[in-house]
Amino acid sequence: MTHFIAAKGLSNPHLQTLAPRFIRKKALFEPLWQRLNTQDNDFLDLAWSEDWQTEKAQKKPIFILFHGLEGCFYSPYANGLMHAFASQGWLSVMMHFRGCSGQPNHNARSYHSGEIEDARFFLEHINREFPHQTKIAVGISLGGNMLANYLAQYNQDPMLEAATIISAPLDLSACSARIEQGFSKVYKTYLLSSLKKSALRKHHLIKGELDVSYQSIKRVTKLYEFDDLITAPLHGFDDAEDYYNRCSGIHKLKDIRIPLQIIHAKDDPFMTEAVIPKYALPSNIDYRLFDQGGHVGFVTGSALKPRFWLEETLPAYYQSLAESN
Repeated sequence: MTHFIAAKGLSNPHLQTLAPRFIRKKALFEPLWQRLNTQDNDFLDLAWSEDWQTEKAQKKPIFILFHGLEGCFYSPYANGLMHAFASQGWLSVMMHFRGCSGQPNHNARSYHSGEIEDARFFLEHINREFPHQTKIAVGISLGGNMLANYLAQYNQDPMLEAATIISAPLDLSACSARIEQGFSKVYKTYLLSSLKKSALRKHHLIKGELDVSYQSIKRVTKLYEFDDLITAPLHGFDDAEDYYNRCSGIHKLKDIRIPLQIIHAKDDPFMTEAVIPKYALPSNIDYRLFDQGGHVGFVTGSALKPRFWLEETLPAYYQSLAESN
């Protein structure tokens, strides 16, 4: 894998983080959608790079993407990575976490950093449809932390050949504190308003499970408060601290068996050094720590001719697996 060098004129961590939104205002392609009905009468929406039912598609290796907090197919990194892999001969698919595809989900429950059962249900579906294909997964940010939890829990049968985790908040407590500081509050405000909007839209469902008023949701000003009020109790945790302790991927890495690549930037404005493992990692983990890159930025080239390094590097990194399909 090539070393990441930040684009000239875009080396600042916030420019790295925000630049993709300005560079790529429109998705690179329109996906084909598929709805999976879950066993609890809800649904998961999948975005595909092409018609997955054709004979040609059925023979391709499969690239699976898990997005970040409040992300979706239209997030620049999502359609960008799916397009990059599709261009190299992969069949790309992204599972939207509940409520992230533009359609509110039917149940009070939503998704969180350690919610792995929807991913398992989705991967079982993919495995049934494509039993013999090579499958690799990439998890971005929250989706990366979820993927670490998933790979540790299902280490005997992950239904994946290899995986990459990018800009993951592997220590949830440290990250929830970090995003309340300095310019990072800008990201906090954006993410929190999206989470609150989703929760308020579903308040009629949530109040059936939790004693939470419409006003108390509106009053939330910190991600920690949101997790303490809604995420934790709604998904079976005692409080935000309990949720953060039990779902932080940093504790699970040693249990992962498949080849795993972790990509992280030291200057990620969502994180602290707490997300960087301080212990020796097992030999199946390829840990790549770069000085720059921001949060899921990794924009290289120059300010005038920016390029998305992840989209160039990851398909090349997995090319040998694609060829063995």
